[in-house]
Amino acid sequence: MQKIGWLTLALISATLPATATELRCGWLKNPTPANWLLTDRDATWTIGAQGGYQAQGMENIPTALSAEQFVRTNGYYGYSCACLEVVTDSERQRIVRIEGGEALELSVCRTDPDLPAVR
Repeated sequence: MQKIGWLTLALISATLPATATELRCGWLKNPTPANWLLTDRDATWTIGAQGGYQAQGMENIPTALSAEQFVRTNGYYGYSCACLEVVTDSERQRIVRIEGGEALELSVCRTDPDLPAVR
């Protein structure tokens, strides 16, 4: 009986999804209250949607290095450049959890040929 229990546990744990932390760098956008996105070379990842989905670890989102490194597009809202340490759900293009991050100068994203121009 004990062998069956261990085998069942091994099979269950083998089917659980891996949650590896990734480093994703690009445009960190906060266009309106509670709406957050990260656009990198692979996709536009949803971090949060007003009145709905919010990734775990929102408190780990870095702030812009200075006022000059944040572009306002809507009152207090806008975008900056950052690298985030995250766990993602690639099927839904969502960031599930933010482990940490670092703000970068806007020039890093502006000169990265793999990033789309910010809109």
